[in-house]
Amino acid sequence: MNIGITGTGSYLPNLVIENQDFDQHEFLNSDGSSFKHENPEIIQKFKTITGISERRYVDKNLNTSDIAFLAAEKAIADSGIDKEELDYIIFAHNFGDVTHGQSQGDTLPSLATRVKHHLRIKNPKCVAYDILFGCPGWVEGVIQANAFIKSGIAKKCMVIGAETLSRIVDSYDRDSMIYSDGAGATIIEAKDNNDTGQILAHTSATYSHDEAYFLFYGKSYNNALNQDTKYIKMHGRKIYEFAVTNVPKAMQDCLSDSGVSITDVKKIFIHQANEKMDEAIVKRFYGLYDMDMSEDIMPMNIGKLGNSSVATIPTLLDMVRKGKIENHQIQKGDVVIFASVGAGMNINAIVYKV
Repeated sequence: MNIGITGTGSYLPNLVIENQDFDQHEFLNSDGSSFKHENPEIIQKFKTITGISERRYVDKNLNTSDIAFLAAEKAIADSGIDKEELDYIIFAHNFGDVTHGQSQGDTLPSLATRVKHHLRIKNPKCVAYDILFGCPGWVEGVIQANAFIKSGIAKKCMVIGAETLSRIVDSYDRDSMIYSDGAGATIIEAKDNNDTGQILAHTSATYSHDEAYFLFYGKSYNNALNQDTKYIKMHGRKIYEFAVTNVPKAMQDCLSDSGVSITDVKKIFIHQANEKMDEAIVKRFYGLYDMDMSEDIMPMNIGKLGNSSVATIPTLLDMVRKGKIENHQIQKGDVVIFASVGAGMNINAIVYKV
């Protein structure tokens, strides 16, 4: 019996925010001092490093659980399952529902419960819960769904990754330009034929000795504001060094456990965090095999969609499956790798046969 992904769906917000829209922002250093450079130079350097030219923000009337529901509907339709047969709804996020204009996250009831409510699922044995695992949350949710199905606890699970990061950013922090909103959902189920894919191996790790607070909630860089309000903050250089050092080895270990050769890997779906960092990770991964990275191995959508945390990989997967990423396709039998890194610091990877 194979356990695989039988349906995907995503929601991409309508509001497109281009880099030039930040031209009039007041960016400050962490100590509240002004930058020496003008905004056009700051924005151009940002584009060179991250690869981001635009990002998506949700409409004012939508929240994280709303866009997750919209992605979930598409995933259910794509898989062709009866929603009442779902055993689990696993919702990966980090900040809950944050109403437009507010900064406090709402997680009561859980966002997974809200999605189940919106879907009008009556079956009480469909268990809905949230997980907080940083940006690798969706990958971890798939690993949990696989474990549930493999153990006989479940037959069909939905795993969602959704976030509205635009509502918890400090506009005075230039890193605010990285973050975006989005939602991706997947149906994971077991079948006793070859109609589904197969999870061949997976790995997860949490580094929290010196790395726990590389990503954190902190005050605005504008010292004149109410410092009781917190925003997402990060030590970018430390995250970069951590990621390029640890993620390639995790991917190698996972591939080794799968029994698949590196030459059989067709695509790598990596968390869309930062274009330069992602390229460095994958290049180092191939370097472990004394190989050069193939130019078509890594589909990317960060340039147009930004970094939507847990939503980046399921959104990217949905777009590739449905032919929406130019020059990137996956076929039945292809071996792909999912890999992510984020707050924790957490790392995980899956080797998956389509």
